[in-house]
Amino acid sequence: ELSAKFVNPADPPTPPGRGLRSRSRPVAGRATVVLLNKPFGVLCQFTSPDGRPTLADHVDRPGVYPAGRLDADSEGLVVLTADGALQARIADPRHRLTKRYWVEVEGEPGDEAIAALERGAALRDGPTQPARVSRIAPPPRLRPRDPPIRVRKAIPTAWLEIAIAEGRNRQVRRMTAAVGLPTLRLRRPPGGPRAPRSPAPRQGRGGGGRPRGRSSAAASMPSASPASRPRPRAPRRPA
Repeated sequence: ELSAKFVNPADPPTPPGRGLRSRSRPVAGRATVVLLNKPFGVLCQFTSPDGRPTLADHVDRPGVYPAGRLDADSEGLVVLTADGALQARIADPRHRLTKRYWVEVEGEPGDEAIAALERGAALRDGPTQPARVSRIAPPPRLRPRDPPIRVRKAIPTAWLEIAIAEGRNRQVRRMTAAVGLPTLRLRRPPGGPRAPRSPAPRQGRGGGGRPRGRSSAAASMPSASPASRPRPRAPRRPA
């Protein structure tokens, strides 16, 4: 059973005594999970030798660690847990959990570029595995990024939803660059990792699905056996 807490730094400040600190004790028999809406520019770790923003600026629950990572230039869902088995289940590429990304790219994605991404992009460290790719409308209620993305008046931008089951370093950005569509903004939407049997991302209306609250995100995450809860391992490199 999961005990989940959703943290959105864009929300108004929580009154004293009602925030994460007041609910920091794990519940017996439950896997403690924190779902963070990570802002742009925040390192997906709890310390920084050069004083850059980190998860510690937004998560005040001891003993949790990120299950997988987003690089500092990316935004959106980061799952943190105190359950080592659950962390490994989410983060280890061997389990082939599908992770979705909303990607704003520079240029107009044609059918050939999308087909190339779906087949597998040719990267320096080898071709990627097949991906699920669809054009989507701009995600609803998405706040402007600070700092804003680079915009060139003569070149249009577009949004894609890309779902992959690999975990290479900066993989999505390298994939879009390989087909001539540089990534301008990358966001992992709510919903959590999904098993490979989940349905393909929806196209068209509503930008591939409305963002969902913490209950749907927690429900879509895989469960870990309560009998074995090793300490979380150090997270892998950003995807």
